[in-house]
Amino acid sequence: MSIAKPTTYEQAMPPLAIGIALFAFFCFSVLDASAKWLVTGGQAVLFVVWVRFAIQAVVLFTVYRGWSNRRLWSMQRPALQILRGLLLPSMTAFNFLALQYLQLAETVSVLLASPIVVAALAGPMLGEWAGPRRWAAILVGFVGVLIVLRPGTAVFDWPSVYILTAMVAYSVYLILTRKLAAVETPESLIFYSCLFGVVAFAPFAVDQTMMPARPSDWIAFVLAGFAGMIGHMALIRASALADASKITPFIYSQMVWMTLIGFLLFADIPDGWTITGMLVVVASGLYLMARERELARRGRLAARPASEKVP
Repeated sequence: MSIAKPTTYEQAMPPLAIGIALFAFFCFSVLDASAKWLVTGGQAVLFVVWVRFAIQAVVLFTVYRGWSNRRLWSMQRPALQILRGLLLPSMTAFNFLALQYLQLAETVSVLLASPIVVAALAGPMLGEWAGPRRWAAILVGFVGVLIVLRPGTAVFDWPSVYILTAMVAYSVYLILTRKLAAVETPESLIFYSCLFGVVAFAPFAVDQTMMPARPSDWIAFVLAGFAGMIGHMALIRASALADASKITPFIYSQMVWMTLIGFLLFADIPDGWTITGMLVVVASGLYLMARERELARRGRLAARPASEKVP
């Protein structure tokens, strides 16, 4: 009896994919650090958001040859594309608002609970209902977020509401990405996620435009514009080399980057409660990912022809 060859899902993740994934999440950390540098230095939040997406839109339009590439402008589900395209800049705006007051480690701890929220929302929005084990992990993840933000104490204030709003917006953005990935082109998904932000935030950006006062601000603006774009493109490249479920756990490397950068640039040191909450969120997220992989593996085995199964 022949034995089926391992599927792409079952094969080991290539070292190159690991390196690219880690680089992508480092880029996202640089983006947030640059934004915090700017907004704590006096730059208007909405202007920083607009510049971040404007630079990305111009570069993507050039790289993908927007003047002749129909795939860049394709929209099969216009309403969902527009909604998704507004969610990412909205999430970015609330994240940057929170970064004026919270440490990088605190904001990333809450944002990285997004996979947990996605697991909770995937049932009503995608028809992917979670079982008892996954719901237990979801609840544990929420406990981790509560430990970081500590509602009912002096720690919980408007910045906490901002980052929670950013996390929910990002979770819905991820769900819409999964929903649209089957019908929309990758080029349009990445392009519209910044183009709609440029258009929507343009009136606020014009009203709040401010020339950088420090030489370092010019560098921070460039990093904010390019780091996010390079990170997304690196993530797409890593996804082409390995299954997305194998790449996702590396998202938690951002906690290391953000904590390190926060200490080096802003002398921020997370307290014991924040570190505890971070660990709880990571543990919950990793369990959910492992559970998803196990269920997917069982589904793949069940779908194989009987002649290919090992007796």
